[in-house]
Amino acid sequence: MTKAQPARDGANSAGAAEGPGHLREFRSGTTADLRRTGINPNFWYPVAVSGSVPRNKTFAAVFAGERIVLYRGASGTVFALEDRCAHRQVPLSMGVVEGETLRCCYHAWAYRGNGRISQIPYLPKGADRPPRGVRSYPVRELYGLVFVFPGDPEKADTTPLPELPEFHSARHKTMTFSRTVHCHYSFMHENLLDMNHQFLHRGVLGKIHPKLLGYETGPEFVEARYLFVPAGGKKDRGAGLLSGEGFGGGDSPDVITVRTGYPYQTLQAVPENSDLPAFSLWAAYVPEDAEQRVNHAYGLLMIAKPPVPGALHLAWPFIRRFTERVFAEDRMAVEAEQRAWDEQGEDWNQEVFPLILDVRDVLRTNGVPVRPESALCGAAALCDGAPRTGTAPDTGARRPG
Repeated sequence: MTKAQPARDGANSAGAAEGPGHLREFRSGTTADLRRTGINPNFWYPVAVSGSVPRNKTFAAVFAGERIVLYRGASGTVFALEDRCAHRQVPLSMGVVEGETLRCCYHAWAYRGNGRISQIPYLPKGADRPPRGVRSYPVRELYGLVFVFPGDPEKADTTPLPELPEFHSARHKTMTFSRTVHCHYSFMHENLLDMNHQFLHRGVLGKIHPKLLGYETGPEFVEARYLFVPAGGKKDRGAGLLSGEGFGGGDSPDVITVRTGYPYQTLQAVPENSDLPAFSLWAAYVPEDAEQRVNHAYGLLMIAKPPVPGALHLAWPFIRRFTERVFAEDRMAVEAEQRAWDEQGEDWNQEVFPLILDVRDVLRTNGVPVRPESALCGAAALCDGAPRTGTAPDTGARRPG
């Protein structure tokens, strides 16, 4: 059952007709600006596609302004370190992988996967060794993606990674997406959760009447169910293959379930007369810059294989083209939203949809303050004066070089 909500976030209210100046004062006085909320680092986030990190190579990744170097050792294991040498701060992503260690390209300092310095080739005998190396990040490789845990490393083992059983199912085939989008990650959650924007996709989906069947919300999630009823118009062939029409050309509406389960997002499409989803989407939006106005969207689209062998393989290029067209239109819209925020200096949005007001609350309450200094914080391996690594504290010993 759809949940009614009072007007919030600058939604239309009795005082909303007094002009934009009044609205800006109303918002700033009652509700924190969501676009100034940072993503919570105490979760697993993808920072690279596995194929981007070949054996014995490095990859320069980033999370919210913190530069991270990924490298795959000779054994195939992926490690994640701060992307700087403790010596002269040269990016370790410019370095050389030797076995399971990473050697800086400048003075050849070598680092183990735990961030500790394993060798300084020219260090004189008897000289004090540096008391610490660089920060290491917990890292996991799953679903063809490399995940890191950028928050408190002691929480990594007890924080679950996403569970996607369809990815490993022989009945599904997965399409992977990896794109940079120039907007705050919250715009991405709102875009996918608010299916009332289908007019934007009229040239790809034809005419669609989305009907909200109901939604549920809690401290860490919002889940909405829609009925997508086709209403004519020309539709991209790939859209038909993924919708209730399927490979048989039917005209069944789709039930679309979209969920923001912090910090991830999922979408599932089930033809109205079926119990099995035609496809499932999992997405994560990972901030790149310290101010979190740019995010990298990672998506896994898991498509059910039709009964006809090889049919999905033949349809793959059409589905890929369709999804790219939809994503391009969504990116155009959310990047325009971000530009408006940048120009106005705050959130002037007049939201009227209750579930979007709820998802904004979820993102605010589970997020953290945006910290423009986070890049420095990561480079120093210190935050608020507390060590962010498992390495020993600085003893004041002399650092060579």
